[in-house]
Amino acid sequence: MEDRLKEECGVFGIIDTSGKEVAPVIYYGLMALQHRGQESCGIAVSDTNGPGGVISHKGMGLVNEVFTSEDIDRLKGNIGVGHVRYSTAGASTRENAQPLVLNYVKGTLALAHNGNLVNTHELRRELELDGAIFQTTIDTEIIAYHIARERVKAATAEEAVISAAGKMKGAYSLVVASPRKLIGVRDPYGFRPLCIGKSGSTYILASESCALDTVGAVFIRDVKPGEVVTITSGGDIRSDESMCIDADRQARCVFEYIYFARMDSRLDGMSVYDSRIMAGKFLAEDAPVDADMVVGVPESGNAAAMGYSLASGIQYGVAFVKNGYVGRTFIKPGQSSRQSGVQVKLNVLKEAVEGKRIILIDDSIVRGTTSDRIVSMLKNAGAAEVHMRVSSPPFLWPCYFGTDVPVREQLIAYNRTVEDIRSEIGADSLSYLEVSRLPAIAGGSGICTACFTGKYPVDPPGEDIRGEYTV
Repeated sequence: MEDRLKEECGVFGIIDTSGKEVAPVIYYGLMALQHRGQESCGIAVSDTNGPGGVISHKGMGLVNEVFTSEDIDRLKGNIGVGHVRYSTAGASTRENAQPLVLNYVKGTLALAHNGNLVNTHELRRELELDGAIFQTTIDTEIIAYHIARERVKAATAEEAVISAAGKMKGAYSLVVASPRKLIGVRDPYGFRPLCIGKSGSTYILASESCALDTVGAVFIRDVKPGEVVTITSGGDIRSDESMCIDADRQARCVFEYIYFARMDSRLDGMSVYDSRIMAGKFLAEDAPVDADMVVGVPESGNAAAMGYSLASGIQYGVAFVKNGYVGRTFIKPGQSSRQSGVQVKLNVLKEAVEGKRIILIDDSIVRGTTSDRIVSMLKNAGAAEVHMRVSSPPFLWPCYFGTDVPVREQLIAYNRTVEDIRSEIGADSLSYLEVSRLPAIAGGSGICTACFTGKYPVDPPGEDIRGEYTV
């Protein structure tokens, strides 16, 4: 268990207007989004031409652990949603696995959600006073209940979704399967990504474009921040932009570009690969050092390391071998197990680093519990010097929008100088990416930098709702 940030989840929605079954496509779409969550997953499908009703299957574990071929064969339907989850609010239990399925007076609703709301307690209290009984501890159930309640009064499913979304504050990218329509929603700030794709008679909504590539779909466009997209069983794509806000107020999570998104994805017109190359180049310009080789911490540090090499002219090399067959641990880690786990997952190529001055590139330092271990692994393998460069600024504030940046006291940068951190992790020098560089790596789009600056685009909740990420 390494000292890495996790993102809450990935969503995948699909409708096939010709009536073909979609569960196998959802399965492979979720496989492509597995990096966004490894705790639980699920698929829910229905038939737009049938009598209604949703068939679902979900469980704890990776996609290929939860689903068998028999499970996929049982999921008959031409519309559906899928989800992979990592918990940043709400316990990691099967009850909290998504998608959530609601049966109510207007029919059925299947919903998957990426993000965290900051007014969860207020919305939950409103429902409790109306007699609602909850089966989970996640804000997704609150969203589903509010959509169902609005649907009783609304003329269409999309109107109900828009009305419910108007009550939500915080981060949410949603995919909703109603009996006849697939609906996608992105919060007005655009915290979490969502895009639209198409393959023949099949229309898809997905957290990242890499999932479209995996299932052979063509990228159409990103869902705009604040937009509600409705795809009907006839193949019509309708858009409502009534929740959209000015571009200068939008606040995409910049860590999608730095680490969360897969490198072959594009987010709001920006290549994630290009973002990471650019971050490495900026580090080389702002924090140069004389060395023999630039290496990345696999996998997320590799592209930034290449960027540093390109800008500096210092050779790019491989210093680590990653064990791709290490499974997840079900033991809650303490610091000692976090540290020992690093060497299980990574081993140093002694021949590559011995006697050399190494520039080590990583995407972040959160608690610092593994950075010192990685530095010492390089030095124990004979590296003459290790100069660490980080392709994000120091974390100073917690995140409430779907990223598990912990409370301040758990952050290594809290109340420490860069020199203090350098000394603690044992590097010969240490530099971070400047905050001023962040807009460029997001292609000029509006971004959230709250975890670095403390400037939240939405007021954080009065109490921390993130469970295990608090002290």
